[in-house]
Amino acid sequence: MSETVASVIDRVIELQRTIHADPEIGFDTIRTAALVANELRSCGVTVREQIGKTGVVGDIDVPGATRRIALRADMDALPMDEDNDLPHKSRNPGAAHLCGHDAHTSMLLGAARVLASDRDSLPCSVRFLFQPNEESLPGGAPAMIADGCLEGVDRVFGMHVWPSIETGRVGIHAGPTMAQPDEFTIQLTGVGGHAAAPHKNRDPLVAAAHIVTAIQSIVARNLDPLDSGVISVTQIHGGTAYNVIPESATVIGTVRSFKPEVGELLRSRLETVTKGVAASLEVEATISFTLGYPVVMNDADACDEAEGAIGDAVPVTRDVEASLGGEDFAYYQQKVPGAFLFLGNYDESQDIVHFCHHPRFRVDDNAMALGVESWVQLARGARR
Repeated sequence: MSETVASVIDRVIELQRTIHADPEIGFDTIRTAALVANELRSCGVTVREQIGKTGVVGDIDVPGATRRIALRADMDALPMDEDNDLPHKSRNPGAAHLCGHDAHTSMLLGAARVLASDRDSLPCSVRFLFQPNEESLPGGAPAMIADGCLEGVDRVFGMHVWPSIETGRVGIHAGPTMAQPDEFTIQLTGVGGHAAAPHKNRDPLVAAAHIVTAIQSIVARNLDPLDSGVISVTQIHGGTAYNVIPESATVIGTVRSFKPEVGELLRSRLETVTKGVAASLEVEATISFTLGYPVVMNDADACDEAEGAIGDAVPVTRDVEASLGGEDFAYYQQKVPGAFLFLGNYDESQDIVHFCHHPRFRVDDNAMALGVESWVQLARGARR
């Protein structure tokens, strides 16, 4: 860790604890955004607020610079409860920072402080993007872009703490890096009645069970083994009493893919299988899809730039695997070439082993120090 990063890391950890204890969901990142704006102003960064509803944009303008890079962090938490005993555990029921966005925001604030103190030596201007609502469709990136956050930007970078990589390394993957995460909802309608007379009913719960089982074969038997795809059922709803067969049931889940044609195939087969199974059980089925974020497509040249700038200070691995997780960072990449980096966040000795969205997920302080270092080195080593 460089001396400049060491000078801010205590503040970074303090900010992460503060944000972690007071999580906000979606676009309702009002308190977090205010904290971000105040912190940026305190270190001399030009600030614009209410970008993309509750987003914040900060700028370090370097006189004479012919290039500007943007560094992005997300601010929103997940709508779930935390199962940790941390002193800074979420105090807001039904909301928790279990994906690391509190760390993303804090690390980028730390980097902004270091870079603002060193602006005269920067090779290019730097923009800081603090975005709300990454966790739910339609994402916060489109709103940020619509409000001009990428105007004048030549390249954009993002970073996510990543428990698949040990703390101490940064992972970079060129090409398709994160998947398109579509959502589906299956509505089943049958005939309800007394549980003691099932022959007089048309049970939507039995149909839901058969459908969940049947769709497990779609990827295995319809998708080329050399391609990647996922269909996961994440919710089943139906029924109100132990002795009543309900009239309806709902099945909800996600379809994920790296290629448009794969996503189209999986959605088509999901609809065909669902309706076929439902018909065989005399239950009506309707299925709707909400298309997710585009594929995160890391620009090869941006990946090389990141590795070249970071590699002398933080070990970089290029053999990190792509993920079928989704990220609305993809919308920025549709406008400006960019790269999304993975920051190692796994340390068995500290029991930091759980993946993002797990109720016991937590961030490694050592990873945050390396994250700040990575942002600082990336900006200092950016091409002119």
